[in-house]
Amino acid sequence: MKLILHIWRQKNPSAPGKMMRYPMDNLSHEMSVLEMLDVLNEQLIVKGERPVTFEHDCREGICGSCGFMINGVAHGPMPATTVCQLTLRHFKDGEEVYLEPWRAHAFPILKDLMVNRSALDRIIAAGGYISVPTGSAPDGNTIPVGKGDADRSMDAAACIGCGACVAACPNASAALFTGAKIAHLGLLPQGQPERNKRALKMVAQVTRELFGSCSNIGECEAVCPKEIRLEAIARMNRDFLAGSWTER
Repeated sequence: MKLILHIWRQKNPSAPGKMMRYPMDNLSHEMSVLEMLDVLNEQLIVKGERPVTFEHDCREGICGSCGFMINGVAHGPMPATTVCQLTLRHFKDGEEVYLEPWRAHAFPILKDLMVNRSALDRIIAAGGYISVPTGSAPDGNTIPVGKGDADRSMDAAACIGCGACVAACPNASAALFTGAKIAHLGLLPQGQPERNKRALKMVAQVTRELFGSCSNIGECEAVCPKEIRLEAIARMNRDFLAGSWTER
């Protein structure tokens, strides 16, 4: 299998970047996109050239480290799929493939396809901890949680913080990510004491990080590899409004 890669190359945050062309052949349809980049980097190192920088860790769609634009789509053409899980069988032989980093003011480019996503960590940190004294691990049945709330909380907790929602949004909004993190605890009994304050603090941090505002376009939901729904944003807005009234 042959592919023609066009990859964004940028040496450091202050250096100018540009697209570089890399023809690749003898590729297997079973390779993931990251494995293809591994092969490319081996070839570049042999030639004495600088390898392509990209993030990765578990390569199982769990950690959220990998992620960049593939032909203008966050994580590539397949829904509910991270870059590390995307195999080359989803591309045509001889196709030209464009790889670019996330494009958002809050995600400055560090090098090549790698961006600084620490803004998402600061949003989580702004939410703080729950104040429930847990002690030793309680029995699973001592705190009853409704099946619907438990399911919605688990769905929200599936967010891996990859940043695809931000990159896909025309406004570079972090609303889906923030909504998922707020809903994760806000739906459970343990998260109730700080529920309103948590929403206020995390939304305020989103503003400080200069993410854009949500205008309900829905691109975030379309590219989310964990298929988190827009209802997480609606729940965040409700908690924020409740907090604005009760915490004044």
